[in-house]
Amino acid sequence: MILTGEEIKSQLGKSILIEPFDEKQLNPNSYNLKLHDELIVYEEIVLDVRRRNRYRRHIIPPEGFVLQPHKLYLGRTVERTETHNYVPMLEGRSSIARLGLFVNASGGFGNVGFCGYWTLELVAVHPIRIYPGLPICQILYHALQGTVSEYRSDKYQNNQDIQPSLLFKELQQPSRDLQMRLSFGQELSE
Repeated sequence: MILTGEEIKSQLGKSILIEPFDEKQLNPNSYNLKLHDELIVYEEIVLDVRRRNRYRRHIIPPEGFVLQPHKLYLGRTVERTETHNYVPMLEGRSSIARLGLFVNASGGFGNVGFCGYWTLELVAVHPIRIYPGLPICQILYHALQGTVSEYRSDKYQNNQDIQPSLLFKELQQPSRDLQMRLSFGQELSE
């Protein structure tokens, strides 16, 4: 079950927090979130999932910033959200997708208990000019069934900025024995 706009509004200050909240951004069953004025772009030619990748920060000026195709840009929402007792989900807006800009290619499913700003994965099909404050995506809320266990990750919880991938924190380095066998080219049995 997805909450209606009126139910989202009635849950503000209880199970849902959206700061700042503007009633004009409330939809029949979602709430529009705006793009902040910063982006980050990875500098690595090949991204490595086992380590922190370097990136460069860009400011989106009032006159706009042109996103190039085949490039990943990470942005964030202006709004900070906090959700308890519901599962938040971020979706791109159809008006944005119809211009060839995809928001959150696969990272739009949130966890109950998430608190912070949403990092947006932006990919353009062709060059497109974007602006700070652009209503770029929408958040909707799913009801839960069963015992609630809230998200408590130290990776992304209570973030204050755009969050590049922190997957490397989850991955463990191969054991010393495995590293030695790999360096000698020995076959590994599974």
